[in-house]
Amino acid sequence: MLFRSDTAAHVGSGKIGVLATPILVTLMESAALQAVEQFMVPGQQTVGTRLDISHTAATPVGMRVRAHAELTKVDGRKLTFTLRAEDEIETIGQGVHERLIISVERFDVRMQKKLQSRGSA
Repeated sequence: MLFRSDTAAHVGSGKIGVLATPILVTLMESAALQAVEQFMVPGQQTVGTRLDISHTAATPVGMRVRAHAELTKVDGRKLTFTLRAEDEIETIGQGVHERLIISVERFDVRMQKKLQSRGSA
């Protein structure tokens, strides 16, 4: 269900009380994550690396919104999804999203090194 807190006026991406594009992006990316989450082995995760969507129809507060992600390509560690979102009446957005399978441990080490290096920059 779309709430006032999900509107463009509330999140600062516009001044109208309809579904905000940043919220739509979150819903679509979450659908892709959920589509593959169960297939990740312990110690692996996916991170978003590319997102290309269109937000083609407005959705008023009170309507339900659903996002769908279909895994359409696997190229090594890169996963490509086709995305679609709809409200109770029509398609409201679509696009393509890429996620990369990563080692959580290696990722955490890289982030710690990055934090430590900011003092020397």
